Amino acid sequence: MKTKNEIKEIAINAIKIELNSINRLINSVNDDFVLAVNFILNSPGRLIVTGIGKSAIIAQKIVATLNSTGTPSVYMHAADAIHGDLGIIQKDDIVMCLSKSGNTPEIKVLVPLLKMRGNKLISLCGNIDSYLALQSDCILDATVEKEACSNNLAPTSSTTAHLVMGDALAVALLECRGFTEKDFAQYHPGGALGKKLYLKVSDIVLNNEKPKVKATDSIRTVIIEISSKRLGATAVVDNDNKIIGIITDGDLRRMLEKNIDMTSSVAADIMSVSPKTVAPDMLAAEALRIMESKNITSLVVCENEQYIGFIHLHDILKEGIL
Repeated sequence: MKTKNEIKEIAINAIKIELNSINRLINSVNDDFVLAVNFILNSPGRLIVTGIGKSAIIAQKIVATLNSTGTPSVYMHAADAIHGDLGIIQKDDIVMCLSKSGNTPEIKVLVPLLKMRGNKLISLCGNIDSYLALQSDCILDATVEKEACSNNLAPTSSTTAHLVMGDALAVALLECRGFTEKDFAQYHPGGALGKKLYLKVSDIVLNNEKPKVKATDSIRTVIIEISSKRLGATAVVDNDNKIIGIITDGDLRRMLEKNIDMTSSVAADIMSVSPKTVAPDMLAAEALRIMESKNITSLVVCENEQYIGFIHLHDILKEGIL
């Protein structure tokens, strides 16, 4: 049984070995890497990414990253390819094959078929002298000195190197394409990440009540409006629905602390003038940033000086935007 310190040392050593493998990849970013990027950028087809074993799993992740950053990609298992799935590949597609050894039986069957079809072949492999590498149009070198496991057998450093090189390729492609946050949002409409990039104030404010009072309304009317609309505040508007102030439940508390006569006071006496407002086309994430910077929980939404409603901190947090 290993001691606590021995277990920690094993884990730290594994991380150090993989870190060293990643550092070595810097020297692998060469002219062949640039050639691979240009092949993909200039291709009217897709990028087909294939592999066998653990490399196949990494291939799936690389495909997911490429698709989400603007490079149309398809995953194809190398074993399935030689049993019918080869039909996935179209004449203008480029194929990228992942393999540590570059000499597996499936690869040796698949590669001649790809060459016969005339598809460009990129190899992402850990052996630049392998069958796969020598048959490729360009090589992404993911050679590692050793695996992180003590037997130097389990794919660890090698799969990490494949993954990192795949990420480097994806990032290079998105930069060359001028891929923006707006583009990213189109590919990530679901979840908090997408919402940060596309969800607007207008998408949220319509779901809320729209508390408002006139400047001459009584404090009783103000309290009822704040309480019934459950947003902790109310807008104060003029006869043209233009915002002239805001009253929060905090303003009501401060009024009580100052012993202001509720019976003779009106909304104008306790309202805060020139409240912070936002436009409906502002991103909800930006509205959240404003709330955090101002240490407030709600914002008045206005368009062309017209009062539209409130957006509350809780509304944004419910959408998963943090």
